[in-house]
Amino acid sequence: MLKSLNISNYALIENLEIDFPEGLIIITGETGAGKSILLGALSLLLGNKADPGALKDSSKNCIVEAVFETERSRILSDLFTSEGLEFGSEITLRRVITPAGKSRNFVNDEPVSLQFLKALSEKIIDIHAQHQHLLLSDSKFQLAVLDSFAGNAQLLEEYTKIHEELLAMSSKLKSLKEKISKEEADNDYNTFQYKQLEEAKLVSGELAELEAEFKMLSNAEDIKNSLLTMTSLLTTEEFSVVRNLKEIAHTAERISSNFPTVLEISRRADNCRIELKDIEEELSLLAERVNVSPERAQIAEERLSLLYNLLKKHHAESIDELIAVRDNLSLSLKNAESHREELENMTAAVKELERNRAVAAGKLHKSRFASSAPFAKVMQDSVRELEMPHAVFTVSVNEEHTWSAEGNTRVQFHFSANKNIEPRELSKVASGGELSRIMLCLKAVMAKGSGMPTMIFDEIDTGVSGKIADKMGRLIGEMAEGMQIFAITHLPQIASKGECHLLVYKETEGANGASTAIKRINGDERIMEIARMLSGSRMTEAAVANARELLAN
Repeated sequence: MLKSLNISNYALIENLEIDFPEGLIIITGETGAGKSILLGALSLLLGNKADPGALKDSSKNCIVEAVFETERSRILSDLFTSEGLEFGSEITLRRVITPAGKSRNFVNDEPVSLQFLKALSEKIIDIHAQHQHLLLSDSKFQLAVLDSFAGNAQLLEEYTKIHEELLAMSSKLKSLKEKISKEEADNDYNTFQYKQLEEAKLVSGELAELEAEFKMLSNAEDIKNSLLTMTSLLTTEEFSVVRNLKEIAHTAERISSNFPTVLEISRRADNCRIELKDIEEELSLLAERVNVSPERAQIAEERLSLLYNLLKKHHAESIDELIAVRDNLSLSLKNAESHREELENMTAAVKELERNRAVAAGKLHKSRFASSAPFAKVMQDSVRELEMPHAVFTVSVNEEHTWSAEGNTRVQFHFSANKNIEPRELSKVASGGELSRIMLCLKAVMAKGSGMPTMIFDEIDTGVSGKIADKMGRLIGEMAEGMQIFAITHLPQIASKGECHLLVYKETEGANGASTAIKRINGDERIMEIARMLSGSRMTEAAVANARELLAN
């Protein structure tokens, strides 16, 4: 139930704090006093759009705060758990609207999203505004009423969970099919590319070595001749540099005993001889290694040509980059194969979910069909008590081949207010006053099935009066025995029901202009308010007497 409501800086409300009891709470007031403003402020807690133009003082924040007392329920507990909040028996909702139009939302002083605030408030309060008669033509609303009567909450939750899983899985399956389709279009080309690179047997660093080898092979004859020439220059019979240096070293050493200075020359000549001997041997070895082979040169040239073509084709700069391209192609081909396996598994999962959804929808449809006749009888009996003795109310329940979040059942309410008139689609045959009575009866049914702790009726009595209004008031009073009901009304027959009567009125406070206020009225004040509703602008003794009688009854 709604325990208290605090509103500041909203429309004509500067500051308003009020507590509410259990049971039936009547709210009345003259036209323009601000009854709709209360609902407007409360609707902000239901997630309605915030309009900065509704701020009374455009330089200050607007704050709406409501405290609810609730019984522990699995639905509310799960909702709080999903948001990481602790659930208790008392819930405080608060919404702050800044002059810039920005909104901040809180539950038990913890910041939450507007979506969560909306989801939560819809579980603890239901506001019936005047335009909601339009819902009577909405097949989803009709289905929700029947589900509420049938107690299908758990069946619907099970179905919805499977349906949402199926939609998510079907979306993934569609994306996977598109991906596989693209992969298959590229698969033959990728396979060819991969095989070409794989058959090339790429080796990191190969290109530089191969280029060096080909350069040497292309000039092998010249290189070999040059090496041999250099060797011969050191070792010819006529003039051997190595042998002459040896002789120089020996001669210098021989005279060194008489001319010590030349001993250093001997040492240096011997060092040169040793170095040139090494050069001679290395030149000989190099000459032996140089292989003049046109066949090997051709093989190297062909290999280089292959590598250059692959580099150009794949826009690569090195063999390492080509290896990376090859590995990526290999991975892509493996992924394509795994995607096909995944497709088989996902297709099977979708079919399984479709079967499960069909079973869950079948249970829902069966329950709806079984409940349709009892529901129609309850509605017909209830409507007939509201001065429509010949009313006929029927429900058609049909199974369809399309699926929605509510199942595959189409429900349609049919109604006739007159004797011997065939029932037709409800929204097309009922008058305004009849729609008000039917909607009240539907709300009464929903209240019993939903466990909603608080319900607000905003002039649900539109288009009715007299005895009908009195009976509607009695029905609202009966609903209030099991829940908290707020009834905003312009009919004295309804205003006289219940023990709590709140009066909304407009007051003027100097420079601040007009503002809306609310107070609880009893005794003579309540009598005079109901008399005003009976007589209009001109108060009469008969109206006062009538008001006393209504309250006495």
